[in-house]
Amino acid sequence: MKYINFDKTAVYQKLKNAALDFDLKNKLDAKRVGECVVPMAAGLTYSWAAKSVSDQTVKLLQELAEKQGLIEKYKTLLNGEVMNTGENRKVLHHLSRGQQGQPVIENGKNIGDFYRKELERFGDFANEVHQGKYKGSTGKPFTTVVQIGIGGSDLGPRAMYLALENWAATEGKKRMDAKFISNVDPDDASAVIAQCNLEQCLFILVSKSGTTQETLANELFVKDKLVKAGLDPSKQMIAVTSETSPLARNSAYLNSFYIDDYIGGRYSSTSAVGGCVLSLAFGPEVFKEFLSGAAEADKMALETDILKNAALLDALIGVWERNFLMYSSTAVLPYSQALSRFPAHLQQMDMESNGKRVNRNGESIDYSTGPVIFGEPGTNGQHSFYQLLHQGTNVIPLQFIGFTESQRHDDVTVDNSVSQTKLAANLAAQIVAFAKGQNSSDKNKEFPGGRPSSLIYGKKLTPAVLGSLLAHFENKVMFQGFVWNVNSYDQEGVQLGKILTKKVLSGNFGDSALEAYSKILGISFA
Repeated sequence: MKYINFDKTAVYQKLKNAALDFDLKNKLDAKRVGECVVPMAAGLTYSWAAKSVSDQTVKLLQELAEKQGLIEKYKTLLNGEVMNTGENRKVLHHLSRGQQGQPVIENGKNIGDFYRKELERFGDFANEVHQGKYKGSTGKPFTTVVQIGIGGSDLGPRAMYLALENWAATEGKKRMDAKFISNVDPDDASAVIAQCNLEQCLFILVSKSGTTQETLANELFVKDKLVKAGLDPSKQMIAVTSETSPLARNSAYLNSFYIDDYIGGRYSSTSAVGGCVLSLAFGPEVFKEFLSGAAEADKMALETDILKNAALLDALIGVWERNFLMYSSTAVLPYSQALSRFPAHLQQMDMESNGKRVNRNGESIDYSTGPVIFGEPGTNGQHSFYQLLHQGTNVIPLQFIGFTESQRHDDVTVDNSVSQTKLAANLAAQIVAFAKGQNSSDKNKEFPGGRPSSLIYGKKLTPAVLGSLLAHFENKVMFQGFVWNVNSYDQEGVQLGKILTKKVLSGNFGDSALEAYSKILGISFA
């Protein structure tokens, strides 16, 4: 398997020399909308009709996929080869939702069996909580689960919970409320605790190492509140951690469930990190439906023809926009309130994975890598930052997500249409407005158009659909990392700040500016 820098491939120069005069404003018509679609898992569809991509560009992107061996590298990852070169680790989040490659054996241990065992363990535990086998310190049943974690231990699970909360309530699948504590800011934990009946709260402490500073600080905050309320923390807290951490098999916790170093935090929603809270909130069968959608998407991502592989095509169009159209940002715009935190999760997953300036061997690279990711749900975003998207000086590619049905089916007719129809009408209008723009003699009212977007659409957001959507973006980021020849699975960029924070808290600043900023923020060591 060859790993070479993107700009050293022959197809890089071909793409650079390719004509960039695709006239999206005039090319986008009903025929193109009907033809430029790729099926996704769980009934979703990926539409790239409103992208500035010609037939010739598609051919070159297919050649790029083949020359960089993207599918072969994906298979290598699935088969358990070391892909995280920075930390010398396998990358196995795909394995947490189903076997797509060969069995992965490490020191005689079948990793897939380990993940399946943990899936059954935390599923059984969730059922027992729902049946009342486990209760709070005063004998009352648990009604709320609160996850304590940060980064990937918060963003993904929180986004997935919010995505399914309305669906579960409508389908009679809601078992417990879920809340999340992440920020070390005491106002975060305090506000969450104030909303809870502590007697009926089950807390999940999530830390792979068992040493995450913010998470342990919030754990002590919560335990202090429990003790002051006359409650026993050991009867109201479980841990999700590694088998070698100080949290494992610890009597301070009601139970412990395990993850390993082969699943990164931002890819951990389909492991015990997301599985415990989602199984408690909705039941283990709902979590398994979520996994099934992700597993189906993983399987479809093995297709070599980019016009039949939505994740691969999406990734390659993103490379085309980043490296040859020179667009530095991407907006993720779900027209679904349930996906309100999905852009924040994708922001971490994409920017922490591919925000790299060296290749997988630690050598400097001379081309752009991951874009800036941001977004909000529609139609809220239309009344916020769409002004810049439509008429600003920078072109920002857009990724829309939409559904034909709402989750609750609770709607009202106003001006001859229901709200769900109005939502869909806004989405259709925005795609065409961005692509075709508007001519006007008044320059203030002129829209340049030619602003590209993709659309992922389906009937309704369900657990399987959510799993498909999650895996699509995970695999998109993976394929882009392979193209750029970067290690998408470490995150050294978060480490320096942690080191300097420890210096501040120890009082050994070692830097006059660090000490000065600490003082103006009220930190002193008398």
